[in-house]
Amino acid sequence: MKFRHLLIICLYLLGAASANAARDPVLKQIQLPHNYYYREIYLPQLTTGPSALAFSPDGKELVYSMAGSLWRQTIGSPDARELTHAAGYDYQPDWSPDGRHVVFTRYQNDAVELWQLDLRSGRETALTQNHSVNLEPRYSPDGRRIAYVSTVDGGHFDLFVANLDHDRMSAPRRVVGERRSAVSRYYYSPFDHAINPSWTPDGKRLVFVSNREIAYGTGDICSVAVDAPGDLKHIYGEETTWRAQPQVAPDGRRVMYSSYRGRQWQQLWLTTMDGAAPLPLTFGDFDRVQARFSPDADRVAYISNEDGDTSMWVQTFAGGARTRVNPSNRHYKAPAGALHVMVRDESGAIVPARISVLASDGRAYAPEHAWMQADDSYDRALQRFETHYFACPGDCTLTLPTGPATVTVTRGLDHRVATRTVLIKANGSDADITLEPLRLPAQYGHFVSADLHVHMNYGGHYRNDTEHLVRQAQAEDLDAIYNLVVNKEQRIPDFAGFGAPPVSKDGVLVMQGQEYHSSYWGHLGLLDLNDHFLTADFTAYKGSPFASPYPYNGAVADLAHAQDGLVGYAHPFDEPVDPDKDAVLSNALPADVAHGKVDYYEVMGFSDHRSTADIWYRLLNLGYRIPAGAGTDAMANYASLRGPVGMNRVFLATDQATPEKLHAALKQGRTFVSNGPLLGLDVDGKLPGEEITLATGRSLPYQAALRSMVPVDHFELIYNGRVIATEVLTGPRTEADVEGSIDLPGSGWLVLRAWNEHADPRILDIYPYASTSPIYVTVNQASPRSPADAKYFARWLDRVIDSASARDDYNNAREKQATLDYLTSARRIYQGKE
Repeated sequence: MKFRHLLIICLYLLGAASANAARDPVLKQIQLPHNYYYREIYLPQLTTGPSALAFSPDGKELVYSMAGSLWRQTIGSPDARELTHAAGYDYQPDWSPDGRHVVFTRYQNDAVELWQLDLRSGRETALTQNHSVNLEPRYSPDGRRIAYVSTVDGGHFDLFVANLDHDRMSAPRRVVGERRSAVSRYYYSPFDHAINPSWTPDGKRLVFVSNREIAYGTGDICSVAVDAPGDLKHIYGEETTWRAQPQVAPDGRRVMYSSYRGRQWQQLWLTTMDGAAPLPLTFGDFDRVQARFSPDADRVAYISNEDGDTSMWVQTFAGGARTRVNPSNRHYKAPAGALHVMVRDESGAIVPARISVLASDGRAYAPEHAWMQADDSYDRALQRFETHYFACPGDCTLTLPTGPATVTVTRGLDHRVATRTVLIKANGSDADITLEPLRLPAQYGHFVSADLHVHMNYGGHYRNDTEHLVRQAQAEDLDAIYNLVVNKEQRIPDFAGFGAPPVSKDGVLVMQGQEYHSSYWGHLGLLDLNDHFLTADFTAYKGSPFASPYPYNGAVADLAHAQDGLVGYAHPFDEPVDPDKDAVLSNALPADVAHGKVDYYEVMGFSDHRSTADIWYRLLNLGYRIPAGAGTDAMANYASLRGPVGMNRVFLATDQATPEKLHAALKQGRTFVSNGPLLGLDVDGKLPGEEITLATGRSLPYQAALRSMVPVDHFELIYNGRVIATEVLTGPRTEADVEGSIDLPGSGWLVLRAWNEHADPRILDIYPYASTSPIYVTVNQASPRSPADAKYFARWLDRVIDSASARDDYNNAREKQATLDYLTSARRIYQGKE
């Protein structure tokens, strides 16, 4: 086949926006920014281990959520009995004071509603039907009212109280009125929230968390009189992150809450209703959350991730003796059977893979203790819930309801997705699945796949380590991971491992790097640092001790290069950049490129790929040689995330997965990036990252290849930002081998790309996309020229300089002058190219 050359050269590919409005975020009615924070750390998530729990009134039993159902278990017994099993997922139970009922949340029909279970009859009754997100229900001490959090008015998390009469909830009212803080916030809504309610024993007050006039974190511990909302008291101030969940002790004096408080992990702390200086109740390099006092206050129960997955514990208050409540003997409400899955490659060898299992009840299942993880968005026309999945070593067994189940197996981008329907029987069923490989022709080189942007731990439900991260990579057929250590609010969970030598285990290489956080200048990926972590990892955080915009990203890049590191721009742009219309523009990418600070660019990442590529094309047009990199920005210990490790990956042309070889291949641009399609490009014997040198412009032969796990809509050759050749794919649209010739009249660059306008549910990203790094073209020793792009970036930097000049939070005049000098000199460089 040959590319179909365009008769009219296309205009610049400007104005690209996120494709496919059908793929929307989970629970999109929540109107808060940065949903990957609250979604994981606050909203309940599907896990195979226990999550939220509550004591029975006599303190002998626990009710808890696990695997999407509510369960009941006597402390000290291995027997767990399933209480609910609906067409949705049940979470966050609370046991009524009289012992007769359990209130809980149910996620289904694109909402989270409150339900009540009658423990005697088993009857389940919906308490809310407002199609909102209703969370954290708590019975009042007399059982006549329920406190809860809801987005029902305005899409923000607000504190409500309603009357309860048997199975009817009535007269819901907001306890803390909606209020907009004057303080500037980046990670949180400008509207205050009120979350984590807990009743005082007399039923007169609620203790909760509020971020009133707080810029960072979810807020302070406060209390409010239920029937006199004007009686609002501040108890204790501390940066919290969605999980504080203060619990008032039965004595009405002490308050237990979960906090990292200057450490790296959440543990249990105690303060008082008067706000005494907190003291720790528990210790450990893992999380203890969702804690509850026993009715006699002699014990606390909580959820821990000390073993990686979630687990449930009861601990004596005095002495700290612990009992694990392990649901090892499970009694299911509906008939169930075991499914044994084996995954093989084309040779018959058992290989790790990512698996999704959807049972006859419409719910997702995974083996016990496997980490269930989920997509953050989905198309409601195609699915009832977001896609859930787990990493399987190649041979795994899980229990699920009898009846037909759908098993979907994915192994990286080098294999076709396999889907099978299996009839689950009470005596067990098997699924033996062989994957079909996808391979580019050998002429395009040998590639090692890597994810340049992974966070092993980032405040999620699970506790990750290198061994488990390797297993995650194996399931994705990923050769290398750069674990970018980064701050999560006041902590840096993986800091202790920074500086450790690369780990090569079971065919996976794990290397430590750093993400430098500045949401003002743009985030940086710092790879292969050979000496130390760059502190403080914060810049331009308004209203904080690190409010100063100094160091700017160019200064940080110099520090990284002094350690022989590589510097890249991480997840650059979610939408097109218009210097004349954007309300705020402070991203320093053009300045850093002009000064030679940028070694690679995440053409694919936690951003919009086409908008990101558009900026890249403009920089390439000005002669800057910037390799294509890719990183998922995977929070690898999250239960809900936008894609697993390796979803956005870079393929590096090298014969070995060693740090040195990967470093060299990335810096030279011997790469292509993808979340699905595999690409090969050869122009007159030159491959991506190489240069074609011509005395005069002329026509050259090329060959291009495509192999894809999903159908591809657009397969194009780009020359200096313009589509010069395209192939209209037919049939399955997953494979192509094309050749032809192209005219190269002047200096510039060439890339091959493949993309779709719309999402594909088999790829857990906004839409399928792939691109090679450029092949550079030099004709008659001339440099590429594009006056329009030079003017674009000069205007961009005008806006950045205006923003940086207006700030009054530099630490001193020297910092401000150094910053403005750097930006101004970069602007002059672009002005010289006009």
